[in-house]
Amino acid sequence: MPVNQGVAEVSQDSDRGVMEDFRRDEIILGEAVKIDDQRKHTILFIMGVTLLILIIATAGLGISMVLLDKQVFVAHMITAGLTVTLAIAHAVASMVWFFPF
Repeated sequence: MPVNQGVAEVSQDSDRGVMEDFRRDEIILGEAVKIDDQRKHTILFIMGVTLLILIIATAGLGISMVLLDKQVFVAHMITAGLTVTLAIAHAVASMVWFFPF
């Protein structure tokens, strides 16, 4: 048996051992990642509809402050804050779930 052949067999065995170590330490997927695509689309759709409602409410409160001279500034700011928060959450969820395809 040539010397190089013995080294190649040992090298393949050690490569397999290294790969087994990596497989053993694989990260267990969390519940958020295990969700099927249909459920993810449903969640994002509900978030999107809620976001659209909040945008319309914020715009309505802003228009009523300007045109109708109503005192709804606090409600307008609360809905604006909720709108921005939900928009960020919607963007982050969609990027995490669907960006790498």
